[in-house]
Amino acid sequence: MRETQEAKRDLVTGMALLATFALWTELVQLVDVRPVGQQGTDIGFATLNTRFHDLTGVHMALYTATDWLGLVPVVVCLGFGVLGAVQLVKRRSLLRVDPDLLLLGAHYILGASAYLLFEMVPINYRPILIDGVLEASYPSSTTLLVLAVMPTLRYQVERRSSSPLLRRSVTVFVVVFSVFMVVGRLVSGVHWLTDIVGSVLLAFGLFSMYRFVTASIDRRLSS
Repeated sequence: MRETQEAKRDLVTGMALLATFALWTELVQLVDVRPVGQQGTDIGFATLNTRFHDLTGVHMALYTATDWLGLVPVVVCLGFGVLGAVQLVKRRSLLRVDPDLLLLGAHYILGASAYLLFEMVPINYRPILIDGVLEASYPSSTTLLVLAVMPTLRYQVERRSSSPLLRRSVTVFVVVFSVFMVVGRLVSGVHWLTDIVGSVLLAFGLFSMYRFVTASIDRRLSS
């Protein structure tokens, strides 16, 4: 009963967050749009974004640090990929790979697809040039990567480990790392505030839906 309620809550939360992300994306293109970006690019919520950017300034050392630390969630993805590949080799069938790992792969693919989509159809451009290049900025790709992947690390450890120490340690690591990365990306000055907000909404929306689908399959397999 408790698992069913949690699954329903994940479904409602996921749908609400994804709907809010869609609305937020539309508002970013409609509200207070002015040519205040680099090379005169139009930026939504211009007053809010420029004031926040002026407040934080630009910190390239923090940008570089969060860029390199973005490899951590990539390693997490590769780790789960290896786990799935080992199961595939041993069990000799894709259908025998743990369903939550297959869904995890789909979750990562959805996150990557969202990133590629917004690279091809830019909503905002960065407030600064990176190596002289004007890059797409919405949603923040590093923030999306971190928040789409790191919560799955904690979720998988909770599912697969019976060690309280390991669970607590992973939880603390995921929370501290994620907060540092999001705040670091926010105050580094390489994104607009609205870019970070968009990433948070999308990443947690996708993660909530992943939890819901995984729980639904768990119930079906146990019944």
